[in-house]
Amino acid sequence: MLIKITRIFLKICLWALVLLIVLLLVFDRVTQFRMDDADLQTWFRARHVVPRINYYESDNRKVRYIETGDQSQATILFIHGAPSSLSYWRDYLSDSCLLERASMYAVDRPGYGYAGLGDPLPYISTQAAIIKEVLDSLHKVRHPVILVAASYGSPIACRLAMDYPELIDGIVLIAPPLGPGREKIFWFTPMIENPLLHWVVPRMLQSANLEKIHHREELTKMLPLWPRIRVPVIYLQGTEDGLVYTSNAEFAKTHLVNVPSLDIRMIPGRGHLIAFAEQVRIKAAINEMLDKCLSQARIDRLEGTNSQARVDRKAGTPH
Repeated sequence: MLIKITRIFLKICLWALVLLIVLLLVFDRVTQFRMDDADLQTWFRARHVVPRINYYESDNRKVRYIETGDQSQATILFIHGAPSSLSYWRDYLSDSCLLERASMYAVDRPGYGYAGLGDPLPYISTQAAIIKEVLDSLHKVRHPVILVAASYGSPIACRLAMDYPELIDGIVLIAPPLGPGREKIFWFTPMIENPLLHWVVPRMLQSANLEKIHHREELTKMLPLWPRIRVPVIYLQGTEDGLVYTSNAEFAKTHLVNVPSLDIRMIPGRGHLIAFAEQVRIKAAINEMLDKCLSQARIDRLEGTNSQARVDRKAGTPH
């Protein structure tokens, strides 16, 4: 009797495992947190917005990005977290107020969307180098240039300001993991990299998992670089964020020592996904950053500050 019960139990476990594998493989096909070009065009045109979708080659991979808005105005570049894609920002890219005030870009980060889904690139400096081509190679963008980044996109935005200070004028960070070890690591994170399991894990989660494994090391590399950032920063996070610890706000205070202003806004009762839940508040923050940077640009013009002097100021170069 015991042997029969054991056999039945093993059969149930085997079928449960097979069913789980099938569900994961199906999940990979139907849930990828991305929209293809045709779906993006349909979504935006339904809101009377004409998006411009393009691709470029960088670091031996094809990268997709989207542009909306007024090309004669300031520039906003949106950087998504993990797992995600540029479609994460569609409600911002179609916002009527922002459309009038800026030319807006969003990019699929390496390993997500249509930039090599499931082929992640966990190195923050390399991702920054790939993404900055949108600003300095593919387009002659107009300043001020503002970066808006969520979650795992936030360190990449900061790295852009560290490595290419001449390009960036302001940063808006949303639920940002900035300090090494100041984020939740799941017990199963290391297990996903096991070859026996890795192949059945959805590709978007493969990318997110590898980034998470490398994140502490990558953020540690950035520790001596924080004084390089010399542009205004707005930091937004929910007080109930269970994925990115709220101690990152204190990290920002102690490491962003050379920014002209650091505005930390903790949102009571909100969790990690405030980019969705607090769109009104975040769009207001983006508009405030636009106002601040445009005001500084007017002051520079009145004082006769030339472009090289502005670059030197952001790079911390003494005169």
